[in-house]
Amino acid sequence: MSRFPKAVLAAAMLALVSHAGAQTAANYPGVGRAATPKEIAAWDIDVRPDFKGLPPGSGTVAKGQEVWEGKCASCHGVFGESGEVFSPLVGGTTAEDIKKGRVANLTTTTYPGRTTLMKVSTLSTLWDYINRAMPWTAPKSLTTEEVYSVTAFLLNLGGIVPDDFTLSNKNMEEVQNRMPNRNGMTTRHAMWPGNELGGGAKPDTRNVACMKNCAPEPKVASFLPDFARNAHGNLAEQSRLVGAQRGVDTTRPEGLAPMPGVATAPVALKAAEAAPARAATRAEPAGVGSKAALALTQKYSCTACHSIDKKIIGPSFMDIARKHAGKEDYLAGKVKAGSVGVWGAMPMPAQSLSEAEAKTIAAWLAAGAGK
Repeated sequence: MSRFPKAVLAAAMLALVSHAGAQTAANYPGVGRAATPKEIAAWDIDVRPDFKGLPPGSGTVAKGQEVWEGKCASCHGVFGESGEVFSPLVGGTTAEDIKKGRVANLTTTTYPGRTTLMKVSTLSTLWDYINRAMPWTAPKSLTTEEVYSVTAFLLNLGGIVPDDFTLSNKNMEEVQNRMPNRNGMTTRHAMWPGNELGGGAKPDTRNVACMKNCAPEPKVASFLPDFARNAHGNLAEQSRLVGAQRGVDTTRPEGLAPMPGVATAPVALKAAEAAPARAATRAEPAGVGSKAALALTQKYSCTACHSIDKKIIGPSFMDIARKHAGKEDYLAGKVKAGSVGVWGAMPMPAQSLSEAEAKTIAAWLAAGAGK
């Protein structure tokens, strides 16, 4: 959307809604109306790479730190370096990158991951995304000053602006000239039509494969033996230090893709063996353990992602109980340390509850998650 002039876009939208309004009035009298210019302006919030669309305003690094610690650090870490919930935002850039506009670590194989400040080329993209989507639990709830401030603080964490800097709509272009990867994006691939962003006119579909002097097909000289494949636990369930970079599902033979939500053979067998005991447990009336566990799931906001019998963001408590029946120690460890890859790509961050509380929840899950 941002590659089209805002005036043209607004005119097109007005024409569209006017036409739709006329059709509605003719075919369905009394139903609907044409959108007003003010309503269209509320949707037209995109910020272009040339910074057209930025609202007037400013924000300081100091103010951004306050907002960050209150609304951002829980997912991104105090210094934007955390990879527990989302990929790290800060790291991997240097003062030399800021001078040259190209991040050297993007061309190496030794750096362990890719952070946001390593990849993003335009400051408008950073501002626009924070304005639209952050914080994750309440998108579009930040004020204009808070968006400028948080953006300034994030840039400060990357060494792009000083501690006493004030970011505003008037100096965004100046800061753009210090973005570490400002020269790292190319538009010469012709995937965007027209020349507005320097895309060129030649479509990429005219490329022809040479089909000669091809490299020989590699041959595998060694492989991990089956007995050692899962020797250190399922790598897909283990969090990495940098970003959402997960290991393979080592509970399945090599070459087979993981099947989200479907238990592997050993786990399925254990679950089947535990089924009679689980059914008996559910037949019993819920006791103090169930009440205590349910109270803890409310206290630590587990129910924001899990319900008793329905999938929300994560699996239901009953689904967890079916898959890991009887595995109290395993579940206690997952509740305490967090997990990812068992039920999909969405990670569950580590929790701050005590060992005793984690065991209370785990015992309840292992016994069938009864109400």
